[in-house]
Amino acid sequence: MNGTPARDTHGKIVYVVEDDADVARLIRATLQDFGFGIVACPTAADLFRRIGRQAPDLCIVDLGLPDMDGMDVVRQLRERCDCGILILTGRGYVGDRIMGLELGADDYVAKPFDPRELVARVRSILRRTASPPAGQRKVPGTAQFAGWSFHTGSNTLAAQDGSEWSLSTAEAQLLKTFIAHPNRILSREQLLCERDVSPFDRSIDVRISRLRRKLEADPQNPKLIRTVYGAGYLFAADVSWS
Repeated sequence: MNGTPARDTHGKIVYVVEDDADVARLIRATLQDFGFGIVACPTAADLFRRIGRQAPDLCIVDLGLPDMDGMDVVRQLRERCDCGILILTGRGYVGDRIMGLELGADDYVAKPFDPRELVARVRSILRRTASPPAGQRKVPGTAQFAGWSFHTGSNTLAAQDGSEWSLSTAEAQLLKTFIAHPNRILSREQLLCERDVSPFDRSIDVRISRLRRKLEADPQNPKLIRTVYGAGYLFAADVSWS
């Protein structure tokens, strides 16, 4: 597909950053069947040129691109565009997938992949990152907990000394889930918006680790985001709103 596509009935545009033409065609055909608008980007340069004209709702990024390392693409994409990011990789190293999640990706799919799984993961990311309909939209507020302030409208986290961090979409969504259910054990499925979670799925653990590094004085011995072995995680703080 060339040029800028018209928005489809769902209003969702997916950029497929993949240099293998056969794989790109499979992804395009699969997602178009479900009503998504697709833009194929065979190189990182093509991706960044296009997002300057139109920001996508989600990018599917292959790690093995010809002109830039996929990890660098994920990092730059997270800095430049507030969209969902799904890593597509043929690499067999678990460390690569974890690194991608550390850099801000929302999820990953390994090659070869089941097209149904790809669609399910794309939908899951878009549910987590979507804004609610205008009639259901709550007024953004600020949550205070354990000396921190979290501005939900801008996804900004502020410490008592005035320092601030801008959270990624995935980090902000996770923190919003925690502050909506303080002092309550939440399962991995609940934290991932009810998506079925494989015992080997590390995506939620990586996001927890990223949040801990921002919120905890000692991330190796967390006091705020506690692991409840065999059950999930607990956000151990009282939350007030302004």
